[in-house]
Amino acid sequence: MEDDGGARVRLVELLREHSLVLGEVTLSSGKKTTYYIDARRTVMLPEGQRAAGKLIARHATALGATAVGGPVMAAIPLACAAISVPEGRDLVGFFVRKERKEHGLQRWVEGGAEPGDRVLVVEDTVTTGGSTVSAIERIRDEGFEIAGVLSLVDRLSGGGEAIAAAAGAPYEALTTIDDIYPDRPD
Repeated sequence: MEDDGGARVRLVELLREHSLVLGEVTLSSGKKTTYYIDARRTVMLPEGQRAAGKLIARHATALGATAVGGPVMAAIPLACAAISVPEGRDLVGFFVRKERKEHGLQRWVEGGAEPGDRVLVVEDTVTTGGSTVSAIERIRDEGFEIAGVLSLVDRLSGGGEAIAAAAGAPYEALTTIDDIYPDRPD
């Protein structure tokens, strides 16, 4: 991915410093691992938010997307980052609920995007891609056009391929585990 003013390099440094957790952890897939990437620890810092936002907004614009969002917990800080930087001034954010509310508008997709919009689906960390694939299915069912999918970190465990197949659109990662933890034991 093309960098802009060192944003990607700085993002990798911040992820390594703030998001890499060493020790046994159980992933959402149920698999155990000796390291974990908690990307929210980086994205919820001002410098991390600016770096991620700049890169995500540029990617969305390059794909012709007008909205950025994805699975509820992962996408909210990423979408907010993208729409809060100057590069994202023409974008809106959204998120996909895990369950439909029983009151209000009862929408699956919440935020500034509307059916028919061309969207960039974002995810913080991809391992198997399961939650992203579920969100992609819901986004498509609700009438949105998927321009592409972008993750902050890809653990290189096959999730990227599953996501690309489900999306029928390009999948790309801003960083991979090789960038953040090149000397990992696996």
